[in-house]
Amino acid sequence: MQKGKGRGAAPKASITAAAGANNTAGNSIKNVYAQRTSGLILPEYRLPTEAEWEYAAAADVGQREYNTYKGQKKYPWSGSYTRSGKRQVRGDQLANFKQGKGDYGGIAGWSDDGADITNKVKSYPPNDFGLYDMAGNVAEWVADVYRPIVDDEANDFNYYRGNVYMKDKIGEDGKVELVTSETQKYDTLSNGKIVSRNLPGQIAQVPVDDKETYLRQNFDKSNNINYRDGDKQSTRYFKLGASEEGDEKGKLRDDKRMYDSPQHNVSTDSLGNMVKKYDRSNTRTTLVNDQVRVYKGGSWRDRAYWLDPAQRRYYPQDIATDYIGFRCAMSRVGAKADKKKRAKN
Repeated sequence: MQKGKGRGAAPKASITAAAGANNTAGNSIKNVYAQRTSGLILPEYRLPTEAEWEYAAAADVGQREYNTYKGQKKYPWSGSYTRSGKRQVRGDQLANFKQGKGDYGGIAGWSDDGADITNKVKSYPPNDFGLYDMAGNVAEWVADVYRPIVDDEANDFNYYRGNVYMKDKIGEDGKVELVTSETQKYDTLSNGKIVSRNLPGQIAQVPVDDKETYLRQNFDKSNNINYRDGDKQSTRYFKLGASEEGDEKGKLRDDKRMYDSPQHNVSTDSLGNMVKKYDRSNTRTTLVNDQVRVYKGGSWRDRAYWLDPAQRRYYPQDIATDYIGFRCAMSRVGAKADKKKRAKN
């Protein structure tokens, strides 16, 4: 996992269609600007799932003595306290967090964490995986859509909520279709900002249909954010056998929603002016919906309780703050370690 603040300008590395010596007059050379985020150089960056983030933050490998876990870790570092017990730095704070009411920096001396707001990376020791600031400084986004209860008793293998399965769009000629400036789609976020869903030159994506999901055991529709979201008796939507939560026009109805959250609406009038309609109903019972994501880790403005990697909170995914950041992950197939370590006799 790599620490990041966002996607900046990527270095442009010119890649030709073929080696210069092998090009013929009929093969024109086309430049492709390779980026790390494009997946041409490295696997594509993404947000870690909640299970991945928690595994990386806890770093329980440091508590292993041969094949026995000592179980003495509450935070990403060893022990159950926010201050170091090592001889060289005994008493030093191990993270940047809020130690008391109005106390963002701590008491001068050993109890001072050295920062009242965010601090630079590597100001505190790394965890046993070599990762810095997995607790404190800034909290971090993960990819999971928030639900109050994580169904990890039955699904604890890389548990993730948020899957939306897509496939390449095939045209009438049997070839994949590419996104053009005419077919490019945009989304309006809950805060009114307009963002592009895809870019020209990418392969167009469409949701999977019943041809792909027929007789599948793991999923039966494209959008699986609400998969097994509580039993039938606990949900407001209990129409057995329905394919989607909505009426015949596909519009989600209030009496069919899993969570009774506010429904704000952003639109434009005939003159192109933005019109924001706030849902000011006093009958709403929750803020949980499919647009809130989990964030973990605690920050400079959080108490020590939130430094525990197991704690979890949520926030609307379209809203930025001064205390939530993120770090990137890349998918890797295979075992956790390249070489199996054995005990030294």
